[in-house]
Formats: sequence, structure tokens, C-alpha cells
Amino acid sequence: MSKTVRPVESVWNYPRPPRLEPTSSRLRVIWESKDGGEKRTVAETTKGYRVLETSHPPTYYFPPSSIDMSLLRPSTARRTMCEWKGQATYHDLVLPSDNSTIAARGRAWSYPEPVPEFKSIKDYLCFYASPQSKVGTWRCYVDDDEVTAQEGDFYGSWVTPEITGGERGFKGGPGTMGW
Repeated sequence: MSKTVRPVESVWNYPRPPRLEPTSSRLRVIWESKDGGEKRTVAETTKGYRVLETSHPPTYYFPPSSIDMSLLRPSTARRTMCEWKGQATYHDLVLPSDNSTIAARGRAWSYPEPVPEFKSIKDYLCFYASPQSKVGTWRCYVDDDEVTAQEGDFYGSWVTPEITGGERGFKGGPGTMGW
């Protein structure tokens, strides 16, 4: 499969406050059980959005219609407040085989009542690239590029080959929270 070539982007050229922009890139989240017994598409779209913010790789938001919502449940694990987007609610991934065992807790989030500037992503879901699950994993893709997770576990951004942090790197890793 050929890789899509996208122009190089430095996260240090992204705006603050962040910008929301539609993307026609093919976004996918695919669940794979550790025992190899299950592989399932959790979400797939070419009608997503990405949020660009200084020092962060992009976060990608999927419309609810592009997500297998039978695999997700509202999470009681946490709620967070983004100064730019509003209050986030989280979602747990349940195992496709029994639809009740939580496979990944709080690894997707959405904004049910975003601030007006981000109303386009109301109820859209964003997924951490790292599921933190003992029973399986998911793989996240932008076009044909498998993403890597932004360092740390706070922001949930997706790193693809064309996204660079230069010498300063990305916010999220040890020692960067005060940036």
C-alpha cells in the first residue's frame, strides 16, 4: 500500500488559541485482541476534523456516524475541562466479543457542549493513539500511516511522519507541562 505524502508541518507554527479544520484524510481506529482472535474497525471517516495547537501534534475528531458506537460506553473514569473547547466526557471501549468487558477505559473523548468556536465537533469522538489495554490494542491511522502516540498521556495527539517538533519536540513529555 502506498503512503500518502503530506507536507511537513511544524507544531511550532500551529496557532494558539487552537484552530479547528476539516480534514479529508482517511482516519481509522482498528481494534485487535492480543490473542489474535478479533480485529475490528472501531471508527473510519474521511469527514473528520483536526485541532491544531502550538506545540502539539494534531488531534483528530470522528463524526459519531463513522464510529461503531456498539463498542463504546460512557465512562465514569474522568471528566476534563479544556480552556478552548469546553468540558470533555470520556468513553470506554468494550470487547467486541462480549460487548460488556471494558477493554480500554476512558481512551476516547468528546465534547457534548463545546464552546461556540468548536461547535462543529459537538459529539464527535477523539481517540488516544495508545489504548492502554491488557487484552488488546488499537491501531490509529491517518491515510495509510499508522500514527504514534504523543508522549505523555494528557493530550492524546497523533504523530504522523510529516509532523515535527524540531529541536524542542512536542509538549507532553517529561518536563514540558509548564510550556
